[in-house]
Amino acid sequence: MTHKIAILGASGYTGAELVRLIATHPSMEIVALAANSKAGMAMADVFPHLRHLDLPDLVTIDQIDFANVDLVFCGLPHATSQKVIRALPKTVKVVDLSADFRLRDPEEYVKWYGGQHDALEEQAEAVYGLTEFYRDEIKSARLVAGTGCNAATGQYALRPLISAGVIDLDQIILDLKCAVSGAGRSLKENLLHAELSEGYHPYAVGGTHRHLGEFDQEFSALAGRPVKVQFTPHLVPANRGILATVYVQGDAEVIHQTLSSAYEAEPFIEMLPVGQTPSTRHVRGSNFCHIGVVKDRIEGRAIVVAALDNLTKGSSGQALQNANLMLGLPETEGLMLAPCFP
Repeated sequence: MTHKIAILGASGYTGAELVRLIATHPSMEIVALAANSKAGMAMADVFPHLRHLDLPDLVTIDQIDFANVDLVFCGLPHATSQKVIRALPKTVKVVDLSADFRLRDPEEYVKWYGGQHDALEEQAEAVYGLTEFYRDEIKSARLVAGTGCNAATGQYALRPLISAGVIDLDQIILDLKCAVSGAGRSLKENLLHAELSEGYHPYAVGGTHRHLGEFDQEFSALAGRPVKVQFTPHLVPANRGILATVYVQGDAEVIHQTLSSAYEAEPFIEMLPVGQTPSTRHVRGSNFCHIGVVKDRIEGRAIVVAALDNLTKGSSGQALQNANLMLGLPETEGLMLAPCFP
């Protein structure tokens, strides 16, 4: 059976990444591509690297007949997604790549994103899309909320450790480096080549980054009490990749064993031997996450490092992984591409 797929927001980076992945998927067919600002254009004109594919032209969302669609990937901006998804037929499954449905508490959404949520009914039914930890719920979900790419990286490094109680929950420092594609495709002065190259800088310093809402929600639920990590993201002059360096208080051997046991059966999470650390260049263009653990020179402390591709495992690959489950397909279908190196 071939499932009919629509991608909303197809002219963005995550939209292009979805097309790239679905192009070789044996059980999915792209029947509609929406990008209101570029409606009427061929996808090959927007993304020449996809020129070899036979794809429908870009249209506006209201031109799509959703009666012929099984699942929608929604790659629209925050606050736009909730209005569009609210209007979709209830028979259509949805994977949302925006932040609109990630936070379960409407008040938390207001706190981190400003403004009231316009689709509270859909927000209440949405399942958080960190596949490895919400697999059973995702299988039966109509609406799945993809995680933030920074939030996913930090959670892969920390969730099993919090659940097992092997680290001090009040001594977590998360230092994260993110490539520029994580900021999206829209034109921004600070992302111009002359502004960004030959250096990197922290941003949202002091606890203002919106992905902290996800960390607070997920880590506190795991621990059964409030958990607040110290988190500083940095923008690096690279196209793809996230590297999270996490400083924790705990035994490095126990930490490595805990993570290894948690991810032993996971097809996309690779644990490195003790003492080795990952690199974003080794996961580029793939749905894999590599994790390493190193004993710190300070007794009783350890360093956990996680790397993934923000556009694939951190966004579009994760979205496809979730869609596979929602459609009753093998979870890895269309996603076992090897990383691109060098």
